[in-house]
Amino acid sequence: MEIKVNVLYRATLRGYTRLIIAFLFSLIVLSIYQYIVLYYKGVTDRIFGMSFILAVVHHIGFSALIGLLFVAPFKFFEAIKPRLGIKFTFAILVLLLLSELILIGYYTITYVPLGSDILGYNYTDIKDTMLKSGGITMYPFLILVIVSAIFYGFFKLTGTFYHHISKMFPFTIMLLSLFLMTLFTQRKPINDNKTQYMAYSLILSSLEDEKYNSTVEYPLLKENIQEDVLGAYFNLKEEKPNIVFIVVEGLGRDFVGEEAQFGGFTPFIDDLTKQSLYWDNFLSNTGRTYGVIPSLLGSLPFGKTGFMDLEELPNKYTLFSILKNNGYRTALYMGANSSFDHMDTFLRSENIDYILDRSKFESKYNLQPADAAGASWGYPDKELFKKAMAIYKPENSPRLDVFMTLTTHEPFLPPNQEYYDEKVIEILEKSNTYDSRTRKIIDKNKGIFGSLLYGDEALKDFLSDYKTKPTYSNTIFVITGDHRLIPVPQRNTLSRFHVPFLIYSPLIKSPKKISSVSSHFDVVPTLLAMLSKKYQMTIPKKTAWMGSAIDMHEEFRITKDIPLMRNKNELKDFVSKTDFYSDGDVYTIKNNMDIVITNKEHNNIARLLKNFKGVNAYVTQENKIIPANSVIYKIEKDKFSKQEMVWINSQFNGNNFDNAYETAKQYAFDGDYERSLLLTRYILSEVPSHIDAKILQGRINAWKGDYSRAIDIFEACLEANASYDDIYCALLDASFWSGNNDIVLPLFEKIQENNIKSPEVHEKVERAYKQLQKKGAESNTVIVNSKIEAFIAIAN
Repeated sequence: MEIKVNVLYRATLRGYTRLIIAFLFSLIVLSIYQYIVLYYKGVTDRIFGMSFILAVVHHIGFSALIGLLFVAPFKFFEAIKPRLGIKFTFAILVLLLLSELILIGYYTITYVPLGSDILGYNYTDIKDTMLKSGGITMYPFLILVIVSAIFYGFFKLTGTFYHHISKMFPFTIMLLSLFLMTLFTQRKPINDNKTQYMAYSLILSSLEDEKYNSTVEYPLLKENIQEDVLGAYFNLKEEKPNIVFIVVEGLGRDFVGEEAQFGGFTPFIDDLTKQSLYWDNFLSNTGRTYGVIPSLLGSLPFGKTGFMDLEELPNKYTLFSILKNNGYRTALYMGANSSFDHMDTFLRSENIDYILDRSKFESKYNLQPADAAGASWGYPDKELFKKAMAIYKPENSPRLDVFMTLTTHEPFLPPNQEYYDEKVIEILEKSNTYDSRTRKIIDKNKGIFGSLLYGDEALKDFLSDYKTKPTYSNTIFVITGDHRLIPVPQRNTLSRFHVPFLIYSPLIKSPKKISSVSSHFDVVPTLLAMLSKKYQMTIPKKTAWMGSAIDMHEEFRITKDIPLMRNKNELKDFVSKTDFYSDGDVYTIKNNMDIVITNKEHNNIARLLKNFKGVNAYVTQENKIIPANSVIYKIEKDKFSKQEMVWINSQFNGNNFDNAYETAKQYAFDGDYERSLLLTRYILSEVPSHIDAKILQGRINAWKGDYSRAIDIFEACLEANASYDDIYCALLDASFWSGNNDIVLPLFEKIQENNIKSPEVHEKVERAYKQLQKKGAESNTVIVNSKIEAFIAIAN
């Protein structure tokens, strides 16, 4: 009898070499895909050029490095079991191709490679950003299937030239030589292997020296020498002025004013620059939205991944707390969730009076159109300003109002998008100022430029509405961008931070254009110096501002040292006078904010950046910005014992606080009130604006029979968000159970005022009204009762 035996032969180095070569060819295919996308978007002029050749060279180096790193594991697993080593290597290489594909996708959207900044974002942040920036499409997955097939195809193809591969000896020396050769080529983000770039960035970040080498306990603290550079330009009144900040998402200088590369899509702002104090060479200190509020309103250092990301916020001063302490009403208005980037925690630490965010818009306001994944960041700019004006009430005290717009953010879907697309086409057809490359970029990004047009209109409408308010004549408007929007190609690495800065007001004596360079760090000390000189103000004697007085010189000059944080966890850029240090290179800044690389020794500016990193890390990690006894408002986060934290972490390990709320709610429904309250306490310590967690706390108190405490909680919730139906339901329930149905009388006015249409609220109002009728309402409630009867009749 003949017995056939299947014998598994161990893979040799020849098979391993075939995998590495196939991996290289697959990387080259991914590079071709990258260059095709960039060419289609108008970012590059050609697909196959010197840049592409350099990309191939860098892929060769990366493939050689991977070959060196995994040859030992390949042999190890192959010795354990035949073919195990080859399967292990194949799987690793597919994962690396997947990584490269994802990172190339990120680069073709943002035009900057993803590096150590990935450590600054948690899973929830990344997921939300992906969903609300255009969604997750099938194209990357389709490309992955294609690339995997190509990888396997190349692997099979290499079998046809075994005899050549067998002559590659010694193999490791060849790989090492290839890798070392690529170390001397000129690497740029466009032609670098994106996986290698991220790995290198992460390694550098982990090895980075941020040691603070000084014995000074509070290195930023200094005498508050107030230099009033603005006062001469204003006709200030006897009453303190209102101050309105408008932070326009993505508004870079490239879109605004004379000689803007992509000008013509913000006509109202362009006109406003001619009526304002206008700085055309201003810098945002961070390249993303996470940093604008601490920099612009607090002149605060960055921390490791952004000031608002700090686990424990250090003692600090901001414009919010100082002006509130001087009689101002403080508020922030935005169409997105205020919990994103922990902004709500930061604002509440400054005892802010009011926050308007996504949760407080009624149904009559329309969300920004959803993207392909059905996600929306929140309410677009016109709706934001409309809502703010609807709740506007004249105050006896001055106001500090801060607005943050949304529409000029990915996925760039303005309401009535077709109308704005047509306007973009119309502007392109009528204008002869754009070169062919700029014209192509605009044509390929109609959503972006249509969003700019929409946002510009929204700002125009807002200021027109504000002019009808009695406070307009004594209001100062500060308008700037948080950073330059990313998906439109940038001239250089400094463009990311280059934003317009305007101070517009009927109080200004005459407009002026200023071309000297200042930054968001300089705004707070400048405004406070002007106010304290004119008015009786309580200003700290010592401050720790990162900036100083704004430079009012009309001609271009740079007299300041300005640190810049490109992304979370990426502090690589620094301006010192006309020198710009970025990623190890030194440039000279020209008067139009162009940069030219120089041969100047970089040690001095590199040392300045290193010293700043040490101070930045020390003061934020050790709580050494200002002393504790200097803080105006000390609002500490809820504290938990070690035992409590063990239990909390056993129930909730991550950053999805909505899931944690669902867990807390289930505990409450099961009657375990103490555990539910503990979990809601933790949620609110991390996300103070989580209104559902607050309502659940109130309901638990009501279920336990503490109706007074429950009603207090619900009334506080109403103060924070008077448009949320569930608060009214909870409050009406607690008042009904406690027999305190008289609460429906004042509550009814609030229900009408906020246009609450919920059938459940209507039912509970009717229930409370019937209880009042049974016990006999007082005569002075007859009119109110008649209104309630009419309200119930309409509802039914």
